[in-house]
Amino acid sequence: MNKTIASAKPSPKPRVKAKLLATSARRSAPAAKPKRDRVAGLSVGDGSAVVRAKTLRLRPEFEVGLGILKNVLRKPINKMVNEAVGEHIEKRAAEVEADLYGVLEKLKAYKRADRKFASARAQFVEAEARYGADDLVEGVVQCERPA
Repeated sequence: MNKTIASAKPSPKPRVKAKLLATSARRSAPAAKPKRDRVAGLSVGDGSAVVRAKTLRLRPEFEVGLGILKNVLRKPINKMVNEAVGEHIEKRAAEVEADLYGVLEKLKAYKRADRKFASARAQFVEAEARYGADDLVEGVVQCERPA
C-alpha cells in the first residue's frame, strides 16, 4: 500500500529538468529575424517577413462593401484587403518613381549647365557697363590711372 502512494506522487525533478531543456533550446536557437530595409526600416519581401495582425478602422460603407464581396466572391476579407493594399502600393510606387525620375533629370540638367555662373557674371558686367555710368551710387572717377 505504501508503494502505491509513492508511485502516484510525481517527482518535481523531471519538471525542472524539462523546463531547463526548453529554455536552453530557446537560447541556443534564436528565431530568424526578417531582413530590414536600411532606408525605410521595413521588412523585405523575400518570404522571411513575419505576418503580423493589424487593426484597421474602416468606414462603415467599406465594411458593408467588403461583406457583400466576401459573399459574392467567396473570398476572405483579409485576402481582399491585402489585394487592394498591394494594388494601391504598386500604383503609388509607380507615381513616386516617375516623380523621382523627373527630379533626377532636373539635377542632371543642373550639373550640365553653367555651374560657375559665367554667363550670369557676363550679363552683370554688361549691365554695369551699359547702365553704370549714370549710377550715382558708383561714384565719380577723380583721375584715371596711366595705361
